[in-house]
Amino acid sequence: MSDVDVELPVPPGDPGPGDDRAPAKGRTRVAPFIVLAVAVLIAGFFWILVSADKPDSETAYSPLVDRAAPAVTAQTLDGKPFDLQRRKGSWVVLNFFNSTCVPCKTEHPELVDFAAQQKALGSNGVEIYTVVWGNDSDSAVREFFADNGGDWPVLTDPEGSIAVAFAVPKVPETWIIDPDGVVRERIISNTTAQFLTSTISELANA
Repeated sequence: MSDVDVELPVPPGDPGPGDDRAPAKGRTRVAPFIVLAVAVLIAGFFWILVSADKPDSETAYSPLVDRAAPAVTAQTLDGKPFDLQRRKGSWVVLNFFNSTCVPCKTEHPELVDFAAQQKALGSNGVEIYTVVWGNDSDSAVREFFADNGGDWPVLTDPEGSIAVAFAVPKVPETWIIDPDGVVRERIISNTTAQFLTSTISELANA
């Protein structure tokens, strides 16, 4: 007998070997699992973003960092002279502030806590100074500190010379200066007592 190719009948509804519907049906079965897997991955990604700890302060580059701080002379709100060069030997925090600035108001309790912590350390504590930025009256600044606390010196800057020297475009902004009079850090957002303390500690032990 000679070999004869016999094509068996295909039951209705079943794709034949050359039927283009076969791979399409396979893809239809797999697609829901792919969509589900992608959805799970996206949900996990967003959960990580939401639950991740966010930094409490944002630092930024400045050509002043790691260089001698600008020469700053000013008067305090109480009329006392201030010379930044004479503060060598101590860590100094300069916080630029305006009494109408909402982020400054939010930040202020943290500065009050930080100043209290440093005052308790006596001569080893960090010195903090506020620099009044922009159009702000002495009376408004006094009222702000009377209402919100804070007994550290406040420097007036009526000509904006200190803000120009540090190139401060907006507030709040905070600068950390080491005992050698060298600028070590620039913070361009709200800061916290914890961030200031940990940053100065890291810089001092570097």
